[in-house]
Amino acid sequence: MQDAVRDVDPYSFLVARFGIGALLLAPLVWRRRTHHLFRHGVAAGLCLAGGYVGQTVGLQYTTTSVSAFFTYLLVVIVPLMSAVLLRRLPLPSTLAGIVLAVTGLVVMSGTGLALGKGEVLTLLGAVAFAGHIVVLAEVAERHDVFALNAVQFGTVAVVLLGPALVQGSFAFPASAWAAAVYTGIVVSVVAFGLQVWGQARVGASRAALVLMLEPVVAAVIGRLDGEHLGAAGAVGAAMILAGILVCELAGPLLDRPWRGGQPEPSC
Repeated sequence: MQDAVRDVDPYSFLVARFGIGALLLAPLVWRRRTHHLFRHGVAAGLCLAGGYVGQTVGLQYTTTSVSAFFTYLLVVIVPLMSAVLLRRLPLPSTLAGIVLAVTGLVVMSGTGLALGKGEVLTLLGAVAFAGHIVVLAEVAERHDVFALNAVQFGTVAVVLLGPALVQGSFAFPASAWAAAVYTGIVVSVVAFGLQVWGQARVGASRAALVLMLEPVVAAVIGRLDGEHLGAAGAVGAAMILAGILVCELAGPLLDRPWRGGQPEPSC
């Protein structure tokens, strides 16, 4: 995506990417539709679109490292949102993992907490991404994975079509179309399909914590592509991985029955 949006408008690229994913999955909607499929799919799609808009526009006013840090504050926002909206409290092992992972993210990004226009927009995008995780945690098990994704991808494409037509065009070079096809199939259809399938079985807070693997994997792939990770990046990545391991392995030691709300399911 980073290579593609150097040559094309980000909104147009996102419409192409999610449009391709929606078209691939559209034939499954009518055969596998369930009660409230469109309502839940549109809700998830609106959150997803809001997340990408906040992140994309915010990147115009802040740096990549700052954007990554504020985007992945969703790991803190998700348990708060889940507790308030769904009355599902995160387990102690999850909270311990979140503290470690967020600390690692601070070290990895090397950024402070100054709030400018870019940071505010990115933070709003993180809230939308967190809402997407919470929505999926609530509705994923009620629907077919592919049908739900078809609706949410179509929603993203429709919502972002207006900004795409105003700010850009779809006269992509071949490399950008190749990136759109790749992300539309591998990232949208496959990766989001796995996320929806997993969130039918894992609580929202743990799903958000596992998604913290994304900046770690991105840093490793970037290093293989010639980018410099640095000592701070390596330490931060290790702390994020440690946070995930604490969440996964320390449950018997840290978790106790909760009062005042229903705890999230463990992995």
